[in-house]
Amino acid sequence: MVLDERKLRILSAIIDDYIETAAPIGSRTITRRHDIGVSPATIRNEMSDLTELGYLEQPHVSAGRVPSGKAYRLYVDRLMAAMEDEDPTDEEVSSYFDEKALQMEDIVKTAVQAVSNLTHLTAVAILPGQPAMRIATLQLVPMPGDSALLVIVTDSGIVRDTVIHVSRQLDMDALYAISRMLTENLAGHTLRDVQVMLDAYAARGGADQRVLMGVRDLAAQMAKQASEDSIAMEGAHNILNYPEFSDLEKARAFLSTLEIRDQLISLMCAGEQPISVRIGDELGRPDMADCSVVNACFNYGGCRGSLGVIGPMRMPYAQVIRTLYTISRRMTNLFAEVR
Repeated sequence: MVLDERKLRILSAIIDDYIETAAPIGSRTITRRHDIGVSPATIRNEMSDLTELGYLEQPHVSAGRVPSGKAYRLYVDRLMAAMEDEDPTDEEVSSYFDEKALQMEDIVKTAVQAVSNLTHLTAVAILPGQPAMRIATLQLVPMPGDSALLVIVTDSGIVRDTVIHVSRQLDMDALYAISRMLTENLAGHTLRDVQVMLDAYAARGGADQRVLMGVRDLAAQMAKQASEDSIAMEGAHNILNYPEFSDLEKARAFLSTLEIRDQLISLMCAGEQPISVRIGDELGRPDMADCSVVNACFNYGGCRGSLGVIGPMRMPYAQVIRTLYTISRRMTNLFAEVR
């Protein structure tokens, strides 16, 4: 039995309609909504063949057909092949980044919010740990009393700040001089190296001891955070809007997966391709057999991050792929500007 062009057209129509309605599709629906050019009887015969080939499933004897994971895989492969030469731009996507954020966290937060809002799915960004993150600048800003605001910026655009205690004798000029001295000596060194260097400075009695220990403590905190993969997520409960997950136990299993850090990182890990799509059983997890994951890669700080969505197998793949491609590319460009 050959999967000819007519069968492909009918299968594509069934998938499009099922994505839109979440209801099994019958031959009358195809005839009414699509100009296939054949009779309902011919469409029924073709649907029977598609079922035999494993592309359609019939939930009940008298019901219409629904696409299988095999059908979605064929659909997505053909969709991505047709999109290879496209250069998608999206004004809706651009509107989220009109006010350009210069901090990495802001870029990532904006990206996952945009993906979740535009696709109505759960959006997740994974940033691999950067144990070799380096200091770019350091600044001390005077505050009332014996305090100062310490701000550290890394070479990858990560910004952290904390309030530290300093000597009352250190005025604005003195704090500026210390900031300049520390930046000149620490810039370009990893956060872990900085801790060792500050211990040595403190042992020699250099600068204000409380300033040095404040910088050291913040650098240690940042080093610990930088060594771990970080996750940003939006729209976790969007899945509840899909009838496939109206069953409480099914919805709970989905939401539980999002709460387990290691499982989520493994699930959302992108491959080597700019866009990857894993459907149903391809995820290798029985509890996620009714889901799909679409990932896009972005570059930041010499590393590759992953921006993706997780949702029902019945998701609008064309919109999701275009949205992820556009936003991931925007993220790469913004990170390059931050550096």
